[in-house]
Amino acid sequence: MQRRRLVRRGLLAAGLGLLLLNAVAFFHAWRFTHFTADSGQSTGSPEQLTLAGKLWVLATGVRTPKPRNHARPAFPYATVQLAGPNGQLESWYGAVPRARGTVALFHGYTSSKSQLLHEADYFRSLGYNVLLTDFAGSGNSQGFRCTVGYDEAADVATAVRWLQRRPGPVYIYANSMGAVATLRAEAELGLRPTANLLECPYGSMLATAQSRFRSMHVPAFPMANLLVFWGGAANGFNAFALDATAYAARTPTPTLLLWGTADPRVTPAETAAIFTHLAGPKQRQDFPGSGHEPYWWKHEALWQRTVAGFLNRL
Repeated sequence: MQRRRLVRRGLLAAGLGLLLLNAVAFFHAWRFTHFTADSGQSTGSPEQLTLAGKLWVLATGVRTPKPRNHARPAFPYATVQLAGPNGQLESWYGAVPRARGTVALFHGYTSSKSQLLHEADYFRSLGYNVLLTDFAGSGNSQGFRCTVGYDEAADVATAVRWLQRRPGPVYIYANSMGAVATLRAEAELGLRPTANLLECPYGSMLATAQSRFRSMHVPAFPMANLLVFWGGAANGFNAFALDATAYAARTPTPTLLLWGTADPRVTPAETAAIFTHLAGPKQRQDFPGSGHEPYWWKHEALWQRTVAGFLNRL
């Protein structure tokens, strides 16, 4: 009798523990994919948190205010409103005389189009029009939800197809989440730009969730798997299928892949797998000592030479 009671209590404790684990994972997933409307401070990167801060984040999730645009172009531009399936998108369009084509620029997670103004300036100096777009949920675009590349693929398609109705070739320059969204737009939505210039796309949603837990020096399993499951379930898609390596195998577009050798978010194995699977003409450039950051910060001459050389060879 006593043994039976102990077994029941053990099963109850295990059930409550499993329920609590899933509740925490769901809370994390919700916060990870939904920005807040206030303009307060974000939680900060895991590497910068104290032990107490990491424990608090592990229990409650990361709080992230909606990313805003904190600068505007110094070059002449027009603000363009695009109607996308995820809501109204705001873009900045900067034309140049006798353009060689247009570069569409897409930002990463917890970022906005204003973070790509330096890159846009350089493309304009090379003779290209530029279109910088806030993903839905970011900047001046509608909403507060972010699916880390899944629904954002439709935003990429919306902006690029708008450009493709105008004269000249269209190139995509995108980093991190924007790069994954680009690959999905081409693999699953049939988008065909002239070429891609992609910075540090992550290998899969599961891989990037695992990386997040590793950066806090805590075991990734099973919380990373639960985070991915609930992140997809809360937003109506299979997040385990959000896989840039699989998308690359169905992307025939000529692609330049850029990666920093000190990137704590995207591993060498992820980058190598994406590059290997790219189905079209491809080129890869690594940036020694650069992390998950713009590569021109530490290697401006190399970044400029690589980008200009790739475009010129096209």
